[in-house]
Amino acid sequence: MYAVVAITKHGVEIARRLGRELDGADVYYTGKFARGDEDRCGIRLFSGNVKALLPELFARYDGLICIISLGAVVRMIAPLLKDKKTDPAVVVIDDQAEHAISVLSGHLGGANELTRRVAAILDARPVITTASDVQQTIAVDLFGRAFGWEWESADKLTPVSAAVVNEEPVAVVQESGETGWWPEGRPLPKNITVYDAIASAMAARPAAALVVTHRLLEPEEEAILQNGVLYRPKVIVLGIGCNRRTPAEEIETVIRETLAELRFSIKSVKAVCTIDLKKDEPGLREVVGKYGWEFVTYTPEQLNEVPIEAPSETVYRYTGAYGVSEPAAKLYSGAETMALVKKKSGNVTISVALIDHQAKARMRRKGEEACGDWSSLQPEAEPAKQRWRSG
Repeated sequence: MYAVVAITKHGVEIARRLGRELDGADVYYTGKFARGDEDRCGIRLFSGNVKALLPELFARYDGLICIISLGAVVRMIAPLLKDKKTDPAVVVIDDQAEHAISVLSGHLGGANELTRRVAAILDARPVITTASDVQQTIAVDLFGRAFGWEWESADKLTPVSAAVVNEEPVAVVQESGETGWWPEGRPLPKNITVYDAIASAMAARPAAALVVTHRLLEPEEEAILQNGVLYRPKVIVLGIGCNRRTPAEEIETVIRETLAELRFSIKSVKAVCTIDLKKDEPGLREVVGKYGWEFVTYTPEQLNEVPIEAPSETVYRYTGAYGVSEPAAKLYSGAETMALVKKKSGNVTISVALIDHQAKARMRRKGEEACGDWSSLQPEAEPAKQRWRSG
């Protein structure tokens, strides 16, 4: 949600337009320029100095769009600033809507993107000064954000960003995660080199590193983070089966212990998958809700179409499926091989699979190459689906 604030006659016109055309925008302007339709239009009027209003808006909204002079805005928000990871976006527009200026929280707060949206609506010139945007290089604090990647720690964001924009040698190590983090058709900056393993990157002795992996690093690999940021892509899929009314604490413990055994980061978990009989299982839903993971359920028929290593007659008698945790994880991830086929611990059965985005990208590229000459394409029979049967 955004607050659009205006204090002049021309500013009110601009604010009203943004209120109509920018999704999620609440408009505030001084009662001096009231039109009489503010209640109907959902516009908030205020009296007195706008400086008294800004602290409330600063705390309530994701972004402020101020149609006020830049200097005045800077002076008013200065006492309100806390941390770039939590401060809202601030965009300033001049009184003739010629320029939209990204002032605060350009990356993490989304001010740069908001500036572009506002400028497009008003046919204004977007003014963005962050070095990575100007130089068209990697924005370290936004790297992988569109895919949901998380930092392990933000401690090195500033020095690594400095290395990127100062064109020092920078390694991007990607072991897992989505591959489309750089715009297609634009060459990667010359100072950035992509590696598929930490050892290869360390041998090159880069000035900084961006490491993308679901793994817990080994002690000998930790050195790459002396000036590096570790990103956790969402690639781990957990297949879970459990007895009825299994406590959330037990389910969470099994998940944590299993990931520790595999040396996987819990921050890279994307989804928990199970049979639809468990869609309302309280313990499962509590754990999923705690971590914000996707929760996906499948019917017995869907699960039975997935080849698994150890189909169980016992599981079939109770659920109608020959397996739950393994086929559920396979269905969601698309993986043919599992990081962990199946482990039973107390009331919980768990399977672990990884989403292989690199393999999907390779297959997509091969498909595009194969489709280069459409005249050579021949229709192929659809592969038969495999269904597990008893016996």
